[in-house]
Amino acid sequence: MPVRKALFVLPAALAVAVASVWSAGTGTAAVRQAPPAAPDTVTVTVDTRAGLGTVHRAAVGANAAIWDARMNDPEVVRLYRRAGIGAVRYPGGSYGDLYHWETHTAPGGYVAPNTEFDRFMGTVKATGAQAVLIANYGTGTPQEAAAWVRYANVTKKYGVKYWEIGNELYGNGHYGAQWEADDHPDKSPTAYARTTLEFVRAMKAADPHIKIGAVLTLPGSWPDGVVAEGDAANWNHTVIPIVAPEIDFFTVHWYPGTSVVTPGDDVPGMLAAPPMLAEMLAQVRADVVALAGRDVPLALTETASNIGRNVHAAALFATDTYLTALENGVFTVDWWNTHNAVEKVGTVDGEPDFQDFGLLSSGQCAPPPESGPDAQEVCQPPANTPFPAYHGIEILGTAVRPGDGLVKAAGDRPEVAAHAVWQADGDLAVVLVNRDPGTAYPVRIRYEGFVPDGRTPVTHTFTRGAGAIVRSEQGRPDAQTLPPYSIMTVTLKPAKGPQAGPPAPGPPTAAGTTVSWPSSGPRADRYEVYRQVGAQARLLGVTRRTSLPLTGLAPGETVTVNVLARDHAGRTSRPSAPVTFTVPTPADSACAVRYRVTQGWGRGFRAEVTVTNRAAADLTGWRLAFRFPVSGERVGSGWGGTWTTGSQDVEFTPAPENATIPAGGSVTAGFVGANEGAYPSPTVFRINGTVCTTR
Repeated sequence: MPVRKALFVLPAALAVAVASVWSAGTGTAAVRQAPPAAPDTVTVTVDTRAGLGTVHRAAVGANAAIWDARMNDPEVVRLYRRAGIGAVRYPGGSYGDLYHWETHTAPGGYVAPNTEFDRFMGTVKATGAQAVLIANYGTGTPQEAAAWVRYANVTKKYGVKYWEIGNELYGNGHYGAQWEADDHPDKSPTAYARTTLEFVRAMKAADPHIKIGAVLTLPGSWPDGVVAEGDAANWNHTVIPIVAPEIDFFTVHWYPGTSVVTPGDDVPGMLAAPPMLAEMLAQVRADVVALAGRDVPLALTETASNIGRNVHAAALFATDTYLTALENGVFTVDWWNTHNAVEKVGTVDGEPDFQDFGLLSSGQCAPPPESGPDAQEVCQPPANTPFPAYHGIEILGTAVRPGDGLVKAAGDRPEVAAHAVWQADGDLAVVLVNRDPGTAYPVRIRYEGFVPDGRTPVTHTFTRGAGAIVRSEQGRPDAQTLPPYSIMTVTLKPAKGPQAGPPAPGPPTAAGTTVSWPSSGPRADRYEVYRQVGAQARLLGVTRRTSLPLTGLAPGETVTVNVLARDHAGRTSRPSAPVTFTVPTPADSACAVRYRVTQGWGRGFRAEVTVTNRAAADLTGWRLAFRFPVSGERVGSGWGGTWTTGSQDVEFTPAPENATIPAGGSVTAGFVGANEGAYPSPTVFRINGTVCTTR
């Protein structure tokens, strides 16, 4: 449960000194230089046929903590509303496993005045948001949690829909590190899962309409992959199958830090991290589908960066992170925290930084980095002054509203992140994030499935050094100039006005290579099935039925598709929610491969591969080849033969004693792998070019 970013105000004398250091020239004569070359144009492609899901009412959220005396300030309500905050989580991270709601106490922790549950709900209701509440697993009971549900929703009629069972319970000491309170004698993931079911049953007996979430870990983040002594599997692979029949959603947390950045270049690494989040979420969802048999919703109930929390780059990170998470199956993203605390005064990315996770200033002061007899305290801005991360969330409100549809967008350069939202009123919003602090990029925008009306677009921009978002009408629908280190939203109207096509088809499902979906109703004349490839959608087939067998797909490849309905007049619906599936490998192949991760430790893992010869004759002179699904995976050392790797491609040549596999026999080898973030399992294995059955 870390802290946030903020801008701060220095006392006048210190501010002058700092400014003189940061802006002083070299004292040398100016040298005339050739003007720098014009930056290359960034091409952004937006395809409204490639849907990524609908924006939930609780999509944009924040945390509030009972140790924060300012959490219910009237100014907080105004700022929540301005930023479009639709969910507020309480009572605050690890305090969730200390907090007893009836007595408003947290033994071992500090509880600030005026932070009681009813006061919190007053802030939530005044904001127009939903509450996300943490039921005390660590030091509480199912009965205590059920009583809270009854008080909130029966006695007070607050209608609190979302409840989590505990906070980061994998930090209860079972894996060696302890920051989460847990009084249970058995602290294993099995015990957490089974006791969570007791919570679910007791709480839903009080109100059967609530939604309850259980705790998971993110791939590549400790302790994901770790199997503790006495356990049969890691946290996720233990918890998911036990709770899946009765749970409504899963929660994860993400705090990228030094482990995901280039050494010595922290802020660029932070800004490059959101694509890794997409891979992590994809792996969690794949694990959930495999172990639960269904795609259970995800909630990212804590996120922030551990780097440069109070500098302008934090705003860029916030915008990119929220949209990346929402595009990848998360229904609520809750920033940590509304207010937090000064950790360390310093300079990051050339800007003052307090290492404060708060969206809003707490108005605290702290000693300067180098104290002396005449040193003056360095103070944050007045309480409730927004920090840059707040503006990174606030600008989302110019593009994203509940009920809007997220659609595919991507740029062709890593310096610029792109997202798009097809708004419920028919307008299209494109969100651009320029991660380059020194370059303004010309941006060319290409549209598929949407035709702008040609009028000058409305833009909203947040740039370095600005204290507010600037609205303007500028550029063209297909061309904008993106300032350095900026966030820009571009809103466009459709050429023919809002098109009243048929309703969007319901969420599709996949069985093998056949995709099925609920009917769009009598107005639908036919359905079009599109596959997402990069930033675009490619038509796979058209049918008048509500299912379509797909052809031309390679065994083992991962496929994401949407379905659109079209009426007799040729008007199309919005895209359905996406479905992602893996094409089955041949069931009758002469070889079979079982790939299994046996251990993990955050940035590395151990895997074993078993090859079975299903042919009638011995298999000799064989080689195994496969490809890792993401670029952050690679083979280190191995055993059983020789492992060679180039980029994501891996080849294994068996040792002489394993060079022949008898008919019906098997050979097992393994390796130690490294990963940066996600480490999903390969899905296609070939022996001497033949695709094997994957087990």
